[in-house]
Amino acid sequence: MKLSRRRFLGGAAATMLAAPFYRLLEREAYAATGTGTARRLVVFFSPNGTVHHLRRPTGIGTFFGFPAGSVLEPLEPIREHLVLVDGLDFWEASNHEGGMRAMLTGNGTAGHATGGRSVDQVVAGAIGGSSRFASLEFGVQTSAWGGGVQTRMSYSGEGAFVTPDDDPLHAWQRLFGTLSQDAQSRSLLAMRRRSILDLARADLEDLHARLGAVEQTKLEAHLASLERVESGLVEATACTLPPTPEVTGGLQDHHNFGAVTKAQIDLMVASLACDMTRVASLQLGHTVSPHVIYDAGVSEGHHTLSHAGDADDAGIDGLRRAERWFAEQFRYLVERLAATSDPETGGTLLDGTLVVWAKEMGDSRLHVCNDVPFVLAGSAGGRFETGRYLRYGGESHTHLLVSICQAMGLSTSTFGNPSYGSGALPGLV
Repeated sequence: MKLSRRRFLGGAAATMLAAPFYRLLEREAYAATGTGTARRLVVFFSPNGTVHHLRRPTGIGTFFGFPAGSVLEPLEPIREHLVLVDGLDFWEASNHEGGMRAMLTGNGTAGHATGGRSVDQVVAGAIGGSSRFASLEFGVQTSAWGGGVQTRMSYSGEGAFVTPDDDPLHAWQRLFGTLSQDAQSRSLLAMRRRSILDLARADLEDLHARLGAVEQTKLEAHLASLERVESGLVEATACTLPPTPEVTGGLQDHHNFGAVTKAQIDLMVASLACDMTRVASLQLGHTVSPHVIYDAGVSEGHHTLSHAGDADDAGIDGLRRAERWFAEQFRYLVERLAATSDPETGGTLLDGTLVVWAKEMGDSRLHVCNDVPFVLAGSAGGRFETGRYLRYGGESHTHLLVSICQAMGLSTSTFGNPSYGSGALPGLV
């Protein structure tokens, strides 16, 4: 039997638009947004571990400080928004590759509840269904070595890499290209998209009749989210479009590392402000990356500097400068979120966003994944008490991954390998 084009489009659209709903039925329930729940997740990554005495704050709890000249000193202006976390271990992981693999996956495999996915992709699967993009991955010089365990941090399944976009212009065109068209073209595009939603709605309503009462309630919420998407297709024309990125020179030119980083941060914040996604990541380089942070006043590769011994004064100072530069980029991201209006609440984007600065190793000279530092920014809708420095004693970092999921409204109790223990990281909430 030959299907009409209209029926075919409706069925295809229904399958696509219902997919997030089916995922919600199959996975752990995603709780409604409310007090103590973030609406957005951002992951920020910088590579090659750290040297603890260059980075670590003084004091503990709410009574902490950043030593003059230390790596994290640039975060002082945003300290009220931060939770600094030290002392977590990546269990059964070592060296650059092992740390990169475990950092966001908790060494999960296809046989575990998280299916080998990274925390950003687990969260995107739960909350990304009503967004234009379930997740967006931005990068800076992540792909010169191709896709592999050294160069990728996000996984859609065991061994399935999610590739970041290293080109700000390409990312801008993908995100905002259609919105930059003239008003008539945008109106026609919105009409076409609304027609697909109309075709899909009938099939989704058929699905409603086949579900039980609990699932019907969930589908009704999903249908309501589609209504918001439909409305957003019209209202998107009011979204403030960021300027077209301009990067002079090649994307792999180390002199452009800073310019590309800023462009990607600006695009990421704009995509959140325009509600194009609820989950985004920025990967600055990759583990063992040879990038040179010229903007930090250094001329040696970051990986080389990360192995400077304590007696190598020039090397240690170069690493300190480079790591401070990464801290400055993290601060810029947080400040941009705090200065940008939330399209839903009228507050700031930071109010409802959890930002996670992750690294793949602890001490870079020892190549170990022990005492790996994290920085959280944002209270996750009031869930976390910020302005604190917390130290732990070798607990698995998978407890932090559980905390991230729970802060996003998921009922997660383990993340990755469940043998590492269950429950959230104590002291965060």
